[in-house]
Amino acid sequence: MSAIADKLQAVHRRIAAAAQAAGRAPEDVRLLAVSKSQSLSAIEAAIAAGQTDFAENYVQEALEKCAALKSNGILTWHFIGPLQSNKSRAIAEHFAWVHSIDRLRLAQRLSEQRPAALPPLQVCVQVNISGEASKSGCAPDLAQALCVAVAALPGLQLRGLMAIPAASADRQKQANAFRTLRLLAQTIHERTALPLDTLSMGMSDDLEAAIAEGATMVRIGSAIFGERKAR
Repeated sequence: MSAIADKLQAVHRRIAAAAQAAGRAPEDVRLLAVSKSQSLSAIEAAIAAGQTDFAENYVQEALEKCAALKSNGILTWHFIGPLQSNKSRAIAEHFAWVHSIDRLRLAQRLSEQRPAALPPLQVCVQVNISGEASKSGCAPDLAQALCVAVAALPGLQLRGLMAIPAASADRQKQANAFRTLRLLAQTIHERTALPLDTLSMGMSDDLEAAIAEGATMVRIGSAIFGERKAR
């Protein structure tokens, strides 16, 4: 068994333990392997260990990986990085999920550019719940209007919310941030009846707190692949 397979197993054990502690089923939490800056051999090792969902931040790098691994039809590619207008067509054509919708105009471009032969692009609205200037995401008070507008676009299917809260080693601070996103999604659902079924939140250092607060997708990089190389 490879080192990556060992680490994947360890992450699955963490997910299962966190889910069970929260009274949830482990299978209700989907593991996304964040493969940005990782080699094809590392991704192939993860695939061999049973991983099928991969998340990327950089479009050109992701397209090269998609092309190299195209023969493997079991993979699902998620885009989790900041969106740029000049990269929207490539994202619309090659990804199954986009987690980082934070502006209506970019959502409209993705909808217009999604090939008709493909299923609707599954999307989450990214919310800047910590108010960090360095982070993408719409302000919490704008999230409802953006969700309503995105849900009306024909090439997209709105699934829920995503957030990258400020890093903290304090478990209570982690929980508070994730709770904010969960309650926001609940409020939006109650006010609009939008069927939000996805909370994309939690990474290697805080997945337990995220799962305790309702995460349905966790985005894990270093705990699977080790610390990534600087770009």
